[in-house]
Amino acid sequence: MKKLISFIMLMQIVVIKAIAQSSRGEVAMADVMRSNGKIYVVIAVLLTIFAALICFIIMQELRLKRIEKKLNEHIKNQNKQQ
Repeated sequence: MKKLISFIMLMQIVVIKAIAQSSRGEVAMADVMRSNGKIYVVIAVLLTIFAALICFIIMQELRLKRIEKKLNEHIKNQNKQQ
């Protein structure tokens, strides 16, 4: 039964993807944005968001390392006291 449900779901995905590809003639919005020069604004915004996410992840990693270091020092100090 599980295999049948998985197969039906997979077939639905394939059919949806085939329909989406067949209706994909030309992308008018991209052509208009490219001709007006607005595509570069979109790319700049996306790159800015991506860079901000990368910076956020790096900062969180640094904070986590600092907390782990303090925790390890605290555990060592408690073990020495006992």
